[in-house]
Amino acid sequence: MNNEYLQKFAKHLKKLRKEKNIKQDDFLAVEGISRSTIAMVETAKTDITLSKLKIIADVLKIKPKDLLDFE
Repeated sequence: MNNEYLQKFAKHLKKLRKEKNIKQDDFLAVEGISRSTIAMVETAKTDITLSKLKIIADVLKIKPKDLLDFE
């Protein structure tokens, strides 16, 4: 697991979520992902699967590729 990459992804995800005024608890209504999963991803404590990436993108109303568009 590339910790630096995870940290960059985590920071980007949190930024996107806050820009859209979406709370971690808003993921509770979505089957397949939990608030605790989002919290662990946003703190770079875990990696996620492609299917969870798609769920997150759907909740944020963005394309999955936009989640990976960070430097």
